[in-house]
Amino acid sequence: MNPRAWVRPLVPPLLAVAVALLMGAAFIVAVGQDPRLVYGTMLAGVFGSAYGWGQVLFKATPLVFTGLAVAVGFRAGLFNIGAEGQAYISAFVMGWAGAALAPHVPGPLLLVLLLAVGMAAGAAYAAVPGLLKARFGAHEVINTIMLNFVATALVNYWGHSAFVRETVRTPGLPAAAMLPRLDALWPALRGSPVNASLLLAVLAGVAVGLLLWRTSFGYELRAAGLNPAAAEYGGVRVPGVWVRAMAISGALAGLVGANFVLGYKGYFESGFTAGVGFLGIAVALLGRTHPVGVAVAALFFGALSQGGLVINQLVPKELVEILQGIVILVAIVAHELVERWLRRRA
Repeated sequence: MNPRAWVRPLVPPLLAVAVALLMGAAFIVAVGQDPRLVYGTMLAGVFGSAYGWGQVLFKATPLVFTGLAVAVGFRAGLFNIGAEGQAYISAFVMGWAGAALAPHVPGPLLLVLLLAVGMAAGAAYAAVPGLLKARFGAHEVINTIMLNFVATALVNYWGHSAFVRETVRTPGLPAAAMLPRLDALWPALRGSPVNASLLLAVLAGVAVGLLLWRTSFGYELRAAGLNPAAAEYGGVRVPGVWVRAMAISGALAGLVGANFVLGYKGYFESGFTAGVGFLGIAVALLGRTHPVGVAVAALFFGALSQGGLVINQLVPKELVEILQGIVILVAIVAHELVERWLRRRA
């Protein structure tokens, strides 16, 4: 195998991270701190203990789901900006259905049902912009952005009857319907909320990889993303591919609730996503829309998020947001520059 085949995709994200850290160092100096002290404190707090690792894994898990959701859309030539709304409404459905079914369904079966319900809700919600694009040519970017707001409004409306009185959350689930915490297997993680949804994220990444590169539908999906007209000429029903790709994307985003609702709190709480769907776009871009790249990018952003808490007393918390923005911008620019340079050499 030609080394360039696997080195080439690594250049833009690695360059983006390096530039972001250098510019972050300049920001740290500007606020009167030593970059070595700040970055050293961040590394020690994030990777210096099993608890820190647990926090990183917990924060990275939902980013894997939303990153994969956006990546599947990208591969089909679609820009799914609605992972935030798809995750939000799916998690609400999980919490609402769980509270309604808990008295009647055994815990283990309820857990499986809620995972299926969450994925189905996300798939159905994401299929709407897919259908609008396939039938009317409506752009998915506008539709998915608007549906994020619709999801919030629907949850607020339905929450009047679903939430516990004088709260913004659904009733709690029984312990038997919860995903197990990983500290049962690794006691050093005690206190960290990382749970078995991490394993679901790994399985989702493997499933997406197999779907994209080991199935005929995956071939059609990638062909539609590269050149819809050529794919249509080759016999691919592109509108149908768009709808199914969006549904799969939404189902992946729907698993975000597994981490919070089924693995951590035991109930849905208003505002829990906190931008995880939008950050999934950055994860997909930095990970080059490949499942392995998405996982690595999710870990990176999870480490940044946890690191921001560790160094909060040394520098403003906005440093993490600055680093995230720089990484995204540089990754996009670096990819184009590397591609042009390689074309000139060829």
